Amino acid sequence: MKKRKQESKLEQQNRNTDNMYENLFKRTTIKELIAPSGIDASNPDRLEIISSLKRYSRSFFVSTLPRMCTFPELFRDMYLFGDTNTSIYINPVPESRSQNELNRIINELETERIVAQDKGNINRESNLTQKRFEAESLRDEIAAGYNKLFEASIITTLFTYNLEEMERLTKLLATEMSKSLVDIKSAWAMQEKAFKSNLPLMNNKIGKEHTFDRKSMATTFPFTTSEIGHSTGVPLGFNKQTGTPILFDNFHSSLTNYNMVIFAKSGAGKSVTMKTLISRSSVLMGIESLALDAEGEYSIVAESLGGINVVLSPNSKTIINLFDVETETIRDEITGRERLVINVENKVEDVTQALLTMARGSTRSTEVNELTKQIIAEAVAEEYATIGINSNPNSLYGQNIKYEGQNDLYKQKKKMPTIGSWYKRIEKKANENTNQDYSFHYSYLLKVMKQYIREYDGQMAYFDGQSTFELLEGAPFINLDISQLEERFARPLAQQILLSWIWEKFVKKNSEDRKKAIQKRVIVDEAWMLLPYPEAVDFLNTMARRARKRNVSLAVVSQRFQDFYEKPEAQAVLTSSDTKLFLAQDKSEIQYLKEVFKLSEGEAGFLVTCFKGEGLLKVGSESAILQITPTKKEFEFVETNLNKMVSMNRNRQGV
Repeated sequence: MKKRKQESKLEQQNRNTDNMYENLFKRTTIKELIAPSGIDASNPDRLEIISSLKRYSRSFFVSTLPRMCTFPELFRDMYLFGDTNTSIYINPVPESRSQNELNRIINELETERIVAQDKGNINRESNLTQKRFEAESLRDEIAAGYNKLFEASIITTLFTYNLEEMERLTKLLATEMSKSLVDIKSAWAMQEKAFKSNLPLMNNKIGKEHTFDRKSMATTFPFTTSEIGHSTGVPLGFNKQTGTPILFDNFHSSLTNYNMVIFAKSGAGKSVTMKTLISRSSVLMGIESLALDAEGEYSIVAESLGGINVVLSPNSKTIINLFDVETETIRDEITGRERLVINVENKVEDVTQALLTMARGSTRSTEVNELTKQIIAEAVAEEYATIGINSNPNSLYGQNIKYEGQNDLYKQKKKMPTIGSWYKRIEKKANENTNQDYSFHYSYLLKVMKQYIREYDGQMAYFDGQSTFELLEGAPFINLDISQLEERFARPLAQQILLSWIWEKFVKKNSEDRKKAIQKRVIVDEAWMLLPYPEAVDFLNTMARRARKRNVSLAVVSQRFQDFYEKPEAQAVLTSSDTKLFLAQDKSEIQYLKEVFKLSEGEAGFLVTCFKGEGLLKVGSESAILQITPTKKEFEFVETNLNKMVSMNRNRQGV
């Protein structure tokens, strides 16, 4: 008896559960699943969609089509235009009806042609004759079963989050569509019907139809994919969506600037990608590249390409003089001719910014202010003035000298100021100072800057002294390796100083005349190291803006995009870069990338799950899914995985 009661209770519970699920699924229809909280249709030209975030929608229909349709460009701009939904309702026209309609049209055209002939209107007569011929050809093709007529209604709905953006995008969409001679009109006073017609319910409520034949109907299908690349350049990889190779020309005329940024998490392949691009562009296009190597990964590329590898470390004898200044070629605004000048004012500012970073140190001391900067700048300017450096290019040289056994006279370049000579000037000015406001700053500079002075055996004195080497003109690749410096402060400082030195020795030498200029690229690896130092970021921004004028591409490679996102002044580097490559991203970073670069949900999801060597390439407004695969020979010098490098060395040695 008890067992029966237990069974009946169990059956009752099962029936209640079944009823609950049955009632749940009865209530939740497809319409209820996709419906927002509410829609305000009081405005005849738009709808207001009320949900967690208020959105606005405006629906359009295609009102005019071109006489000739081009595949697949007819509605391409509509399909790829941001946040839009597009529906096409296609209904085949029965052969009997199409024959009758075409016969009627042919008779009307013939009547109009005869009238035009009687009036002597030759142009209209010729036009009507051509139309009648086309209508007869179409009728005969349908009768023979080679063609068919269709009636199609094309509706698109645009979504935005504010009305100002709605008006702007409406004008932009109409302009883009007019390029292919397609006219769209807002569904005035029919917004609700048009919106419902554009839902996945297969119910066309507005019926604005156009007649297509089979060939023209094919042009409306979205057989489009995001294709990217140039007609010239180097093979960068393959488009994973189409399988076609992507040619990339860093200096193509279609680009607004030549800069590029590469962001990826550690191990995603950004160094391999950059080294592949460097080697291929050097061999195939003759582009000269210079890398600021923070991790010591590019030295093997320099050796493979027959370039130069310079190692900067506390123990090396290599010296880079911050005060080095070079002439630059500018074009006269009046005559249009090129002439050499020395921009001393800019150089003084660059040196001052670097010395400010040194003075702040790794602790980024708040003791350094505008008064400190003024003291530094005055001493720097006096250093150049003392040896007679001014805007005249000849001021770089001293007396002419004659080498033994030769008759020609040669210009001897003056020795440049150094951090050591600047420090002695600060000492002298501190002793002569009578202004109490300046005393603290002189005392502070003399204390903290001693570590950079070779005379005092400073632990960071590798920038004090005359430069021990010159950059060779025409070298395919130059690598400045700073990987042996301390990571927290010494490397970022070296990056800033070397950027200033690179600008003088590598960038400024390029002519402003595009015909004479050499295509050059500067790579800043692990650029996130610079971001804590305002002066370094400022110089990086300046270089990004000025590089194009010298036909130079600045390539910023980094793995910590969040640091760029949280530093608004660093985002100027991103906006000054027309080419962006995103490889595999960490989940913690993807939201920032999505917000700044307006990535879609699909693109963001791909970057979190993609494999090594896969990424999203954005060039201007175009984007594509990219697969980068170096050749077997290239892997010998682009591979960065230590285990694989050891294995390849063993294979080469036959071990």
